Amino acid sequence: MDRIAELSTLIDRHVVGTGICSTAMPRVSLIRADAPSTPTPAVYEASICIIAQGSKRVSIGEHSVVYDAAHYLLVSVDLPLVGHVLDASPERPYLCCKIDLDAAMLADPMASEGGGVVRTDLPVLGVYPGDPDLIDAACRLVGLLDRPDTIRALAPLIEREIHYRLLTGPHGPMLRHVATAGSHLNQVSRAIAAIRRRFDAPIRIDDVAAEAGMSSSSLHAHFKAITRMTPLEYQKQLRLQEARRLMLAEGATASTAGFAVGYESPSQFSREYRRLFGAPPRADIERLHAAPAAAMPL
Repeated sequence: MDRIAELSTLIDRHVVGTGICSTAMPRVSLIRADAPSTPTPAVYEASICIIAQGSKRVSIGEHSVVYDAAHYLLVSVDLPLVGHVLDASPERPYLCCKIDLDAAMLADPMASEGGGVVRTDLPVLGVYPGDPDLIDAACRLVGLLDRPDTIRALAPLIEREIHYRLLTGPHGPMLRHVATAGSHLNQVSRAIAAIRRRFDAPIRIDDVAAEAGMSSSSLHAHFKAITRMTPLEYQKQLRLQEARRLMLAEGATASTAGFAVGYESPSQFSREYRRLFGAPPRADIERLHAAPAAAMPL
């Protein structure tokens, strides 16, 4: 059995139902879909996504990429994307392994190497041909779920191997910029983290810029160049996605969810929710309850 088929078998064995399934390894998630999904906005964490079966399209602004079992997706910083599963059925479900990137695991090999970081024009969202070494490492990582007593000792070692292979792969220059203090990518990544920590509260751009180590004008320019959004637009998307989760998973009303994520005006919340998700809150949640996998974000 080749390694991508083995990864498919492992994911299928350990994923529960459809959608995103967390695992005993905090940075590893498994994803399954039994049918194509509709385009759905979501913020994707910095991660590598390896599809073992099926295919998916993700877009940021006008830039769109498709990946499948022969290609993997690399998201270098947390990005607001629109994604949808293209190829999936009950007989051949979409199966994917998502491994979140860890800044320390990227920085450690760089510190031991020394030397400068070469400038790069590589995109922060990219699709690359399947790498047998990465697929092999992903198989070994997901395979630890069959032996949970080994996870604590072995998972960090395999994750470090994956990070090292990413640093030494075709996208290495991009990841090195993300992990290098003082680079614009690193500063924007810090700004994103600051917004995500307090997305439900009013933010001052000057405060976010100071936390990122940038001027307000530089933050605005580089943030929009990377995410295709302003910091305030990014915060708005975080708020609306969390409100959707509260209504779908916890049964919150639209007004309660809107207030919980920082909206003071129900009409403004409903208007902006409809603009992002294509339907007012109540209608959207009813649609998702009827077909929960239709708008799976990953």
